[in-house]
Amino acid sequence: MNKAIRASDTPYIMDVVAGKNYFWCACGKSKKQPLCDGSHSGTDFTPLIYKATESKKVFFCGCKQSSKQPICDGSHNK
Repeated sequence: MNKAIRASDTPYIMDVVAGKNYFWCACGKSKKQPLCDGSHSGTDFTPLIYKATESKKVFFCGCKQSSKQPICDGSHNK
């Protein structure tokens, strides 16, 4: 598998907590979207770490095509 699976046509909105790390699913196979559950095992994908520097809402990419991964950049609209 060398191309990510489109998990959603919209971003995943999550409340993140300052100081916590979040492991974003890059392959699209996770059942716990947008976070990794290890489903990438056996592929060329690895999760991306998002380090929350402040507590806030974050728009995590669901289409897996964002140029600002793991953050949504609107690529799902293209």
